[in-house]
Amino acid sequence: MKQAEIAKSIGVGTRAVQYWEKGERKIPETTAYFVTNLLLSQEKQQNEDSASPLTFSDLKIMHVPLANQYAQAGYLSRFADEEYIESLPTIPFTDDVEHRGEYMCFEVRGDSMDDGSYESYLEGDIILCRNIRQDYWMSRLHYDKWDFVIVHKEKGILVKRIINHDVEKGIITLHSLNEYYEDFEIHLQDVAKLFNIISTRRKNNRR
Repeated sequence: MKQAEIAKSIGVGTRAVQYWEKGERKIPETTAYFVTNLLLSQEKQQNEDSASPLTFSDLKIMHVPLANQYAQAGYLSRFADEEYIESLPTIPFTDDVEHRGEYMCFEVRGDSMDDGSYESYLEGDIILCRNIRQDYWMSRLHYDKWDFVIVHKEKGILVKRIINHDVEKGIITLHSLNEYYEDFEIHLQDVAKLFNIISTRRKNNRR
């Protein structure tokens, strides 16, 4: 493939691909994850049918805005500003995770969801999330299936597990995997956005 084709497919400039190939710059972790999986898919298809190799242009790619640790304060006040959301960096995902709806990525802060188990969310992890429309908040949330990102008007962006939803009172109980953090309740009227956590990306040198 030409450098320009690769660059267009993964949403970067051609110069960035040139730097990576020459070893002058390190590929960002999230981009490397995407490219690695893409190349593995290409290799598999080539082995199955050498006459029909996978091309980047055949893939549907979703570029999801990322609110990293430094951008989260701004996101709290401007989450409804489309121009601001479009200014955020994005992370590419292939169509194996694409569904209808609004998506955001967040970078995990702190250790409240780290209990040392495979279920943990570690500081620096990138989590892909799907927005839950507010009309769905009126019925019982599927908290036995998902973990959540809660955008609270005062407490900020919270990565938590919901262990109870009082539908009548509009109150949810939030739980941290780390036992040093106590459960607490919040009212949904104080929540600006609510997301399901769909997947997590983690650096290879971490558990």
